[in-house]
Amino acid sequence: MSHHTLKTGYANLSERLNRFPQGAPPSQLLYDILALLFSEKEADLVARLPIRPFSAEKAAKAWGVGLAEAETTLQRLADRALLVDMQVKGRMEYVLPPPMAGFFEFALMRLRDDIDQKLLSQLYEQYISVEEDFIKALFVNGDTQLGRVLVQEGALSPENALYVLDYERATEVIETATDIGIGLCYCRHKRSHLGTACEAEMDICMTFNTVAASLIRHGYARRVERGECQELLHKAWEQNLAQFGENVQQGMNFICNCCPCCCEAMLAAQRFGHMNPVHTSNFIVHVKDNCTGCGRCLPTCPVKIIRLETEQADGRGRKTAVIDEELCLGCGVCVRNCPRGALRLQPRAQRVITPVNSVHKVVLMAIERGTLPHLLFDNQVLWSHRALAAVLGVILKLPPVKQLLASEQVRSRYLASLCQRFPL
Repeated sequence: MSHHTLKTGYANLSERLNRFPQGAPPSQLLYDILALLFSEKEADLVARLPIRPFSAEKAAKAWGVGLAEAETTLQRLADRALLVDMQVKGRMEYVLPPPMAGFFEFALMRLRDDIDQKLLSQLYEQYISVEEDFIKALFVNGDTQLGRVLVQEGALSPENALYVLDYERATEVIETATDIGIGLCYCRHKRSHLGTACEAEMDICMTFNTVAASLIRHGYARRVERGECQELLHKAWEQNLAQFGENVQQGMNFICNCCPCCCEAMLAAQRFGHMNPVHTSNFIVHVKDNCTGCGRCLPTCPVKIIRLETEQADGRGRKTAVIDEELCLGCGVCVRNCPRGALRLQPRAQRVITPVNSVHKVVLMAIERGTLPHLLFDNQVLWSHRALAAVLGVILKLPPVKQLLASEQVRSRYLASLCQRFPL
């Protein structure tokens, strides 16, 4: 495919996507991706939609069309997983998901012949892995990141298992989800079109709650019961896949089961590890004295931060595993693979802070990335008092330094006074 000539619709949509906290830096590759997923007219329409959830009535007003026409267009976009639709108090609301985790992945979560998935995979690889601007915007900017690693529960000692909170357990996420959907792993599916996929399980991408309900409704994920999802989780553990989930305590929408060779998050951690692209678990791996340096743990580490070193003991060289503690994710995959039990998870000295819910996460990301004004003062949506109150409620619970940063970004005396009136 020759480079797509930039048209107004795709330019507008690109600008819109870059208003998300994660960002989607504009480039010719992005325009080509959008041209595969959207018609130019669709791109222009979607560019006029709010960042936050909206009703068909609001879409109709933004587009200047009748309600029936707006509903037809919204459902057509939801049918292609370009919008997420959700039942809220008996009525349908819609939201434009970010590119990742969002409609980039959804396009490869099932086999389909209405788009060229091989060409799309090639464009993704160039935009995400070669140009680097997008992957850095997604995983590196700011302190609050998109996702976090969940510790593998079977790797914990009985005493440490007592200190794992419910939201840190993949098993608990599965047990408490309102809906569970399973789709193709976007990362390995993409790599399969490039001829570089590994042999790990493909049909194992887990989505939950409102996102799962929408993807199931439109055929992008298959509904499963909790028992089958738990079985898939155990299969992931057996295949040495690490669990990477949405960085929230409540209402987690996805868990990816990641290999070190295909997964975008693990590859980002390998490339930009010192910039903390992925939130770790609250554990870290410690090497005990009985390590023999067999090396079995090396290939299992999803971020490749284990090496063997030779120690001199009694005049003889002795190999032992050495783990870069600054880069260890605390997933526990290596612990489960040590034949001598020489690797042990232990609590981190300082607990990792996890945002309470998606609103909390988005507000933090927006503050840190300088995009909070887009979130608060989106000119294309009339905010409800409830939605605005939710965002302000999150800001008021932030540490004072981030409250000040938020106040500076929105240049709002009202917000500043609220932060002063309700200190932590």
